Amino acid sequence: MRADAPTDRQVQILRVIRNWIADHGEGPSIRQIGEQVGLSSSSSVAYQLVAWKTWD
Repeated sequence: MRADAPTDRQVQILRVIRNWIADHGEGPSIRQIGEQVGLSSSSSVAYQLVAWKTWD
């Protein structure tokens, strides 16, 4: 089931990805995203990324 809007964490992850690409010219790794948003588990980051697919 999909929520009506992305969560704060999902928005934070999207901002990290956009900023990283702007600064580095390529996307961050899952671990780098986690470090930026305070998630120590790469599977937690992956879960949040998969959740974005529901917004297609």
